[in-house]
Amino acid sequence: MKRILFVAPYPEGKAPSQRLKYEQYYPYFREAGYEITTSSFIDAEFWEVVYKPGNTFRKILFTIQAYFRRIGDLVSLGKYDIVYVHLWVTPIGPPLFEWLFRKFSKRMIYDIDDLIFLKPKSKSNPLINWLKSSNKSIFLMKKADHVITCTPHLDTFVRQFNHRTTDISSTINTKVYQPRQDYSEKGKITLGWSGSHSTSKYVYLLKDVFLKLKEEMDFRLLVIGDKEFKMEGIDVTAIPWTESSEVADLSQIDIGLYPLPNEEWVLGKSGLKALQYMALGIPTIATAIGANFRVIEQNVSGFLVNEHEEWLQAIRALAKDETLRRSIGSAAAERVEKHYSINANVPVYLNILDKVVKKNS
Repeated sequence: MKRILFVAPYPEGKAPSQRLKYEQYYPYFREAGYEITTSSFIDAEFWEVVYKPGNTFRKILFTIQAYFRRIGDLVSLGKYDIVYVHLWVTPIGPPLFEWLFRKFSKRMIYDIDDLIFLKPKSKSNPLINWLKSSNKSIFLMKKADHVITCTPHLDTFVRQFNHRTTDISSTINTKVYQPRQDYSEKGKITLGWSGSHSTSKYVYLLKDVFLKLKEEMDFRLLVIGDKEFKMEGIDVTAIPWTESSEVADLSQIDIGLYPLPNEEWVLGKSGLKALQYMALGIPTIATAIGANFRVIEQNVSGFLVNEHEEWLQAIRALAKDETLRRSIGSAAAERVEKHYSINANVPVYLNILDKVVKKNS
């Protein structure tokens, strides 16, 4: 058996950057002869409080425990054929633990999701800049035997430091995400968005679009992931995200919306929300930026728009035409299956693992 240690920030099955990237390939890795061990910086107990206000003492205690966990990992690195690091080894300070993990690992794969090295600099507090050092990701880019990225922009950036890269988008388990067959309108048309409390602010980019649309048709806005979301003057249904109901909740959406701001960090987004909608056969409208250009074929498997009038035109067209919803939704599901499904990407991951494990063997 070939052994892999997955070194991750978060517990298994919790964070989309892990869950919808490499974690869902674990059964295929095992089937191919790899023995898998995982080690997360934030354990299950820490996860329950880390993003909640308060609990300061517990957070400090959990953080200290997490660093001891990483020290414990150091002792065992030599027994693994590959150490697979996602984002960072530890979150704070210069790349000390990253250097130690590289030194004591036989081979290392670095998986970077998002432009985590883009951090605003504090002019008044240099200590904050040190604590939020972006050198960790740059160090790992340079020193890894292979780097897995998630967008063309990110892949181009990494190639400044390491030519051994593979761009693999977030992918969808199409055994779970089954495309719809029924595109008939059942009362109000449902416009939908899925994300988190921290990203739901981008739904407000479409407030003027919704207010204008309200003058023309009756619709409901479904927001998944921020149960406190409200928008004055708009019929909003806001529900929390849960893994167990995720597919059922998304399946309520008639038209999927993916608005994004025109900011550099967006270029690190792999278009996951769009892919989730599309896999379910939901016709999708997304901001024309970054990886969305490769995810969506314009006017075939979705719509790429920028201006408010373009959003309005696309929503109107889909809302009024069941045949168009079916055509776009079906093409979207086929595109996900062909390019962005687990089935399509298992060979890509296994080829990387096999190539790295053979290096210097």
